[in-house]
Amino acid sequence: MSIAVQVALVMVTILVILLIMGAPIGVAIGLSSAVSMICMIPAGISFSTSAQRIFAGSNSFSLIAIPFFILAGNIMNNGGIATRLVNCAKVISGRMPGALAQSNVVANMLFGAISGSGAAAAAAMGGTIGPLEEKEGYDKNYSTAVNVASAPVGMLIPPSNTMIVYSSVAGSVSIAALFMAGYIPGILWGAAVMILAGIMAKKRGYQAEQRVPFKIALITFWQAIPSLLLIIIVIGGILKGVFTATEGSGIAVVYATILSLIYRSFKIKDIPNIVLESAKTTGIITFMIGLSSIMSWAMAFTGIPDMVAEAILGLTTNKFIILLLINVLLLIVGTFMDVTPAILIFTPILLPICTSFGMDPIHFGIILCFNLSIGTITPPVGTILFTGCRVGGVTIESVMKVLLPYFFVILIALLLVTYIPQISMFLPKALGLL
Repeated sequence: MSIAVQVALVMVTILVILLIMGAPIGVAIGLSSAVSMICMIPAGISFSTSAQRIFAGSNSFSLIAIPFFILAGNIMNNGGIATRLVNCAKVISGRMPGALAQSNVVANMLFGAISGSGAAAAAAMGGTIGPLEEKEGYDKNYSTAVNVASAPVGMLIPPSNTMIVYSSVAGSVSIAALFMAGYIPGILWGAAVMILAGIMAKKRGYQAEQRVPFKIALITFWQAIPSLLLIIIVIGGILKGVFTATEGSGIAVVYATILSLIYRSFKIKDIPNIVLESAKTTGIITFMIGLSSIMSWAMAFTGIPDMVAEAILGLTTNKFIILLLINVLLLIVGTFMDVTPAILIFTPILLPICTSFGMDPIHFGIILCFNLSIGTITPPVGTILFTGCRVGGVTIESVMKVLLPYFFVILIALLLVTYIPQISMFLPKALGLL
C-alpha cells in the first residue's frame, strides 16, 4: 500500500470518527486534514501551509456575496415580504385542488428565489400558511410535508448561496451561468411537488378556493410587485453585466431594507439582531470554506480524486451508470452532511470524473446542488425537515409517512435533470453565457 493511500485512509478514518462522535463538521474537516498533512510533510511546514490554505480559501471576491444574500434573506424574513408573496401565490394557485397547499409550493418558490434559503422559506411559509390550512381542516402532516418538500427549491432558483460556494470550489465557473441553469430544474422540482400535492388533495377532499375577483387579484399582484422586483433587479443586473453577483448581493440588502422599512414590518432597532444572526451563519460557512481548502489541498497532494476516479471508472466506463453511482453517493452523503461542507469536499473528487467524459461543470453543479438539496429534507441532518416540523407542530416520524411519495417524484425530477442536460443548459446557452 502506497504512502498516499495510507494518508488518504488516515484522513477519511479521522473524519468519519469525528463525525460519529458529534464533532462540528468544520472541526472534523480541519483536524482530519491537518493530521494527514503532518503524515506527509514536517509539522512546521504543514502548519504554515494550513494557515495559507485557510486564507486562500476564504480570500475570494465572489464569496462576499454569501453574507450579503444571507442578510438580505433574514431582512425579508422579518420584513413583511412573506405575507405579500403568500397572497400572490394564493391568487396564482387558488383554483387548484388543495389550493392552500399549492399556494405553499408557489410561495416557497417565490420566497426561496428571493431569500436563497430553503430553511427560511420553510419557516416563513409554514408560519404564514400553516395556520390557514389548519383552519380549513387540512391535516397537519399533509401541510407540513408539502411545505418541507417544496422549500429546498429556493436553493436551486437563484440567487443561490450553494451555487456561489460551488463556483468558488470548481474554479472558472460562471456564477451567472449557474444561476440561469438552476431555474428550470427548480421549477421542475416545484411542479412535481404540486402535481402530487394536487392528487393527494383530491383524495383527501381538499377543495379549491373560490375564484378571486379580478380587481382583488390585480391589487394583490400590485402589492407583490416590489418584492418580486428584487429578483428582476439582482438577476437582471448580473446578466446584463451592470454589476457582479457580489455587488448584486449588496444591492439586495439595501433594497430589502428599504422595502421592509416602507412596509413598517420591523423597526431600525431590529436591525442589529438581524445582522448578528446573519453574521453567525456567515461565520460558520466561511469557517468551513477555509478549513475545507486544507482538505482540498491534502486530497490533491495524496491523489485521492485520481484514486476515486480510477475506482469508479474501474467498475464501468458507461457514463450513464457512472452518473447513477454519483447520484446514489451524493444522496447518501446528503443524509448525514450539510450542503456546504458536502460541496466543498466532493466537488474536487467528482467534478474531474464528470468532465472526463465531457460533462459541462455547470451541468454537474446543478446535479450536485439538486442531490444535496434533497438531503436537507431527509433525516438525520435534514435542516429543512426539522425546521418545517417545528413550525408545523408535528413530529418527524408522523410527517415522514406523508413525505415519502414526494421523495419519489423529486427523484424522478433528479433523474431528468441528470440525463437530459438541456434542462440545465438551455437558459445559459440561450442567453449567451456559455
